[in-house]
Amino acid sequence: MLVSPMANQLDSIFAALSDPTRRAVIARLGQGEAAVKTLAEPHDMALPSFLKHIDTLERAGLVRSRKDGRVRVCTLHPEALAVVETWIDQQKRLWEGRLDRLSALAEQIASDGKDIQ
Repeated sequence: MLVSPMANQLDSIFAALSDPTRRAVIARLGQGEAAVKTLAEPHDMALPSFLKHIDTLERAGLVRSRKDGRVRVCTLHPEALAVVETWIDQQKRLWEGRLDRLSALAEQIASDGKDIQ
């Protein structure tokens, strides 16, 4: 099976968002950029372990970081979520179509049942 680049990106983003620590980082960065040390403070883990979470978010394209002197500063890159939004919209249209057809079938069955009685 051939996997599209969009599918790979979706997998990476969903995997990154599957962890509560990483979701908390995304939520915090929604308020503005922050130093890694500041982002790590609320989490009960060693800095090297926390940096693995930042690296995962960067690989997924959700976060970007830069060195500002000796401080590593992270910023949210929300444009990466456009791929997720597109996929969710496609799924929504697919399921709405299925539900519309199911509803029409149920109405037809109900109507046919009335004609029999």
